[in-house]
Amino acid sequence: MLVHQILKAKGDSGVVTVTPGTGVAEVAQILAERRIGGVVVSSDGKQAEGIISERDIVRALGVRGAGCMGETVDDLMTRNPVCGSRNDSADAILQRMTDGRFRHMPITENGELVGIVTIGDVVAARLEELSMERNALEGMIMGH
Repeated sequence: MLVHQILKAKGDSGVVTVTPGTGVAEVAQILAERRIGGVVVSSDGKQAEGIISERDIVRALGVRGAGCMGETVDDLMTRNPVCGSRNDSADAILQRMTDGRFRHMPITENGELVGIVTIGDVVAARLEELSMERNALEGMIMGH
């Protein structure tokens, strides 16, 4: 399965972005309201300059205390995030996420954001693919 198939299955809800000067408290509110785990940081809504996740915020809380909620995403974001493309395989994306120990990957085309996939999206797509393969094999074995 390819990333463009995963994005199509997710629907076209767009990529949630915030600008570099956005407050951490505001990002936490966006994450909670939208029930998502991360947002792309972008000055223009097209280029992925960084990414900030709930995990980044929790780590900052643990190290610096509640004062980090008054900071901006510039202070906490992962700069130059690893991005994927629409033509990447689910397995390749899953491997990069596992190796890099992150759960959100912006998807770009010609340097511009076209989507975002989570490790949950990729695992669900892979499980669906495996289920279809199993059903096909069972059908072959049973002569259908």
